[in-house]
Amino acid sequence: MGVYTIAARSHSPRRRPVIPTRYDRRLVAWLSVGQLISWGSIFYGFGVLLEPVEQSLGLTRAQSSLAFSLALLAEGVMAWPVGRWIDRGHERAVMTGGSLLLVAGLLLHSLASGLWSFYAAWTVLGLGLAGTLYNPAFAVVTRRFPLDFRRAIITLTFLGGLASTVFIPLVAWGVAHAGWRMTVLGLAAVHLLVCAPLHFHWLRGAPPAALAAAAPTDAEADPGLRAHLRSAPFLLIGVFVVLLMAVTAALPPHMVSLLRGAGLAESWAIAVPASIGAVQVLGRALLYVFEHRFDLHLANRLIPCLIPVGLAALLAGAGHTWAALLFVAFYGMGNGMLTIVKGTAIAQYVSRAHVATLNGALGLPTAVARAVAPWLLGVLWQPVGGYTAGLWVLLSASVVAVIALVLAQRLSLSNS
Repeated sequence: MGVYTIAARSHSPRRRPVIPTRYDRRLVAWLSVGQLISWGSIFYGFGVLLEPVEQSLGLTRAQSSLAFSLALLAEGVMAWPVGRWIDRGHERAVMTGGSLLLVAGLLLHSLASGLWSFYAAWTVLGLGLAGTLYNPAFAVVTRRFPLDFRRAIITLTFLGGLASTVFIPLVAWGVAHAGWRMTVLGLAAVHLLVCAPLHFHWLRGAPPAALAAAAPTDAEADPGLRAHLRSAPFLLIGVFVVLLMAVTAALPPHMVSLLRGAGLAESWAIAVPASIGAVQVLGRALLYVFEHRFDLHLANRLIPCLIPVGLAALLAGAGHTWAALLFVAFYGMGNGMLTIVKGTAIAQYVSRAHVATLNGALGLPTAVARAVAPWLLGVLWQPVGGYTAGLWVLLSASVVAVIALVLAQRLSLSNS
């Protein structure tokens, strides 16, 4: 099943016109299923398994939490080589192999008998996540559908956004009825019987590197990977991605405590973070429906602004329910749509030919930021002021991130 059709040779001996494949809804739908399972079973499943694993293995909260940080770091370390392999046309091997690594990691997890075997399992799981989560999937659809990649990425995030809704209760039910070890074995079976086969089947016929580079612009016009890595738009987008990933990683583990400390009633402190996932999916749905009705670049500028607006509302109305509701609306919708902006920014403002490698170059700094940010927010907490100082830091970081994206966009568009 070829992905690119090569027309007859043109008058130039070095240039052949390349016609991108028509958008394939079935391929995108099956990749979305893989995203739902990978995010839900591993990323969100960790929190449900945390306490039973601690009790079984005799771990402290600090020891068990470090396993997740190790997984994030392993994912970040592998982001660069994974991006290179995808850009060279090996997407089928990457995502199928990533699914099999998740199977191996989950098997190790089910057999863990102590701290170090638990850490080994989550390190393997991190390696598998590098080949199965959004970054590789976004790179795949960008290479295959260079004229429709944004629509494909929005579609992928729909099911990904529902991962916690589906798998948190599913994993909790499994732990309650079969124990955590059998539940983890069941998750391994899902990856072996569903994710690995779907990646192996649907990712046949990847476009070779040369053809992917030639669509929709000529490969000869591409200045090369090294030039892109040193370019101002790429560096500015790196600032944008790393800072906003840090902000959005810092808040979830502290959200309930933060809202309690702000004076909200217990029911609101629980309801607010629980509703953010649904609001994220709503934001993605609105973007899918209305994005063709307004300027794409304007949307890319406005969407990240919702994050600092939400944080500002929380700071301005500390202890008031209206502030919490505004925070949910702005932060939730912004965070939901931000995934699409982050996933498409490199392709739109730097290079489509090297999108996987360039996103991979941001993998390690992003992983470090995601691992450090929750800890830093905890350090900034004060007995009297609570999270106020930390929220101001997050607000400042999000404003700088928005400015960096705007500058990258202007530089890129002015040079095009």
